[in-house]
Amino acid sequence: MAIFVHSEGLTMGKILAAAWLAILLLVGQATLADQEAQKAETAKSKAEVLEEKAASEDSKMPPASAELITKKQVQAVDPMGEEPVDDAITCLARTIYWEARGSEANVMEAVANVVMNRVGHEGFPNTICGVVKQGYEQRTCQFSWWCDGRPDDAEEDKSYTIAKEVARKALNRQLKDRTGSALYFHHRKVAPDWSNEYTKTIEVGEFIFYKPASGKAK
Repeated sequence: MAIFVHSEGLTMGKILAAAWLAILLLVGQATLADQEAQKAETAKSKAEVLEEKAASEDSKMPPASAELITKKQVQAVDPMGEEPVDDAITCLARTIYWEARGSEANVMEAVANVVMNRVGHEGFPNTICGVVKQGYEQRTCQFSWWCDGRPDDAEEDKSYTIAKEVARKALNRQLKDRTGSALYFHHRKVAPDWSNEYTKTIEVGEFIFYKPASGKAK
């Protein structure tokens, strides 16, 4: 016996199936986007608490486990490297990225050390973004990338991923200070006048690190 299938009904069935599949995919993507956004917000909230502690007298106390930023949370922040530089994670990660992009992880860690050493130190602001943007009004930025007039978007995914992970460890206080409490650094190819006024602590990669002899920033 021959069986005939109405071609119009078959086509309509395929269209409906495709439509449902598209809807499911869209719902799945929206759910994933919501989850990533929630991770990012959680990371930023934790970072605010951690930087406040870093600037306080309680900075030597290790963070509670619930306060620690996770790897997934920090990578959810600024995923495209294009968000405004206005939260602790983004300010720290962009500084690490632009000051040490293409360098080994230990150099990135040393840059992070300097930023964190400045937070709350006499002569510097009490927040990471404050430290990074210090001097902008007078166009004498402490970190040149913030004042150079060029776009600040991170352009290399791999380097920025590493920079965010270094920032996470620094905020969690899981990063060893390899700079000897340095507050300043410069590339070895330049010799700024201020380098004669400070004590050299260490050289890491292509950078030389310093701290004030008296312990006070100028």
